[in-house]
Amino acid sequence: MLAEDSVLLREGLVRLFDEAGFETVGAFGDADALLAALDDSAPGAPAPDVVVLDVRMPPTFRDEGVRAAIELRRRRPGLGVLLLSQYVEGTYADELLSSGDGGMGYLLKDRVASLDELRDAVERVSTGGTVLDPVVVRELLGRRGDPLARLTPREREVLELMAEGRTNAAIANRLFIGIGAVEKHVTAIFQKLALEDSGTDHRRVLAVLAWLQR
Repeated sequence: MLAEDSVLLREGLVRLFDEAGFETVGAFGDADALLAALDDSAPGAPAPDVVVLDVRMPPTFRDEGVRAAIELRRRRPGLGVLLLSQYVEGTYADELLSSGDGGMGYLLKDRVASLDELRDAVERVSTGGTVLDPVVVRELLGRRGDPLARLTPREREVLELMAEGRTNAAIANRLFIGIGAVEKHVTAIFQKLALEDSGTDHRRVLAVLAWLQR
């Protein structure tokens, strides 16, 4: 299900999602219409696994999409939410990223380079993963100063790649180091950010949230 105020882009996304193998069960011009459609869904009607939202939509074109995403996470904690926008909206982004252990994404439209990248993002969000554009991470981080003074430069690199949703193996390939070295860096990040292993929380996601919230 998606909300995008531009008719051309909205219809284009529907076709892209269809080409990528996803079924669009609803497409709306604003966030209120999407929320109302979810509330009014008839019993047995197809329920979305992921909702894709622009950030700035009617009536004010400021932060409607982010606020709707927060409301969606409150109403349906298991629902995946992907923000797909031209803008980084910091006012509510921290609250949104703190609203669950996964199933969340924030990508910039101009930086989605291929259909495969979009398909991968939707699939990861639908299965509880987190997808964050590095530019989004850097801009949100820059607005609150650097909270990572205790991390080494290499640990920062590893954490940034974690924020992109990469596995340890993918991080190792990107940084040209062994998987064992990546695991040591990840453990050090958890320790320095005081993320204890509770047996239930997704510490990789919590590490990114701690990074953004400090």
